[in-house]
Amino acid sequence: MLSDRIQTLSSSLTIAISTLAKELKDSGKDVLSFSAGEPDFGTPRAIKDEAIKAINDGFTQYTPVPGIPELLESIAGKLKRENGLTYDPKDIIASNGAKHSLFNLFQALINEGDEVIIPAPYWVTYPEQVKYASGIPVIIDTDEINNFKITAEQLKNAITDKTKVLVLTSPSNPTGSIYSREELEALAEVLKGTDIFVASDEMYEKLVYEAEFVAAASISDDMFKRTVTINGLSKSVAMTGWRFGYLASPNKELISVMNKLQSQSTSNINSITQKAAIVALNGDVDEEIEMMRKAFAARAEEAAELMNAIPGLSVLKPAGAFYLFVNIKDITNDSIEFCKDLLQDVGVAVVPGIGFGSEGYFRFSFATDITTIREGIRRIEKFVKQKRA
Repeated sequence: MLSDRIQTLSSSLTIAISTLAKELKDSGKDVLSFSAGEPDFGTPRAIKDEAIKAINDGFTQYTPVPGIPELLESIAGKLKRENGLTYDPKDIIASNGAKHSLFNLFQALINEGDEVIIPAPYWVTYPEQVKYASGIPVIIDTDEINNFKITAEQLKNAITDKTKVLVLTSPSNPTGSIYSREELEALAEVLKGTDIFVASDEMYEKLVYEAEFVAAASISDDMFKRTVTINGLSKSVAMTGWRFGYLASPNKELISVMNKLQSQSTSNINSITQKAAIVALNGDVDEEIEMMRKAFAARAEEAAELMNAIPGLSVLKPAGAFYLFVNIKDITNDSIEFCKDLLQDVGVAVVPGIGFGSEGYFRFSFATDITTIREGIRRIEKFVKQKRA
């Protein structure tokens, strides 16, 4: 009865764990959740004020599908000012979060049997959306030696005549790794002479602690032409529930068909969110963004130190984003069982590494206050000691 296409989809393991943790907490169990990738800070006041003004001004009707002109101009201005990328506002589409931007991209590009190269660990959504578009996810395993980043040689070996897209995420969810300019240049050299698109997910670009963020499209003219830059405000500006993402590409045909797709699915994104987003994009809340970045940086430092002090666990300190990707291979290679037992035994919710394509790890979100982080890691230490006893 159901379509074959819909039955290829798996549920998000991140959302599943978060939902279970909430249910247990609602039933009275003492649960600390480190599963969701959601900042614990509130949306900056200036953004909320602009949204209220939009409501009071009656800005509550349909807008152009890709976004109102002043929003697209603000996105183009941000990309030029902060990333050195020159886009016409008509090269940009605002969507209901970066997840929606990715969905539009894959649906517009992928034919049945096309291959999409995805480095692992990966964000759980990438392979599912590729499969839904009838594509084939080609997973490249990375390791801690290379800080969970693919090499030019790995990319070269993975390319076939069916390769359509390379997915890059920097900073990474779940590892927090960041590609340097030199590393991006090496990957760009491999792609020269091919028709492969690059989907560059840069959602965490402002949450960088020990490295320089470099936009993939800024590497060269060739990379600019082949790269679709994907970003949003959910993480850096604490606007997860506002559902604001965007993509940019100089490929006019690609932008045109994605506009057509969005016009027949969701149409424009929330009109009020569009007005509010302009405040963030224009730099009016940069002080608040920097305050959040510094707080996350301090948490990353302490959380990694505390986690590495637990015998049997190890983690690379993240250079960006707000996750620890913790190695549990000295204890078990079954991350689902480990995380299930951790939740049931000591009331700590984290996400199994298998959901990100890398068994033997779990993802721990430090997007919460430091007191809760310390208590959560104390409970993890207690659980691990019991496991190793």
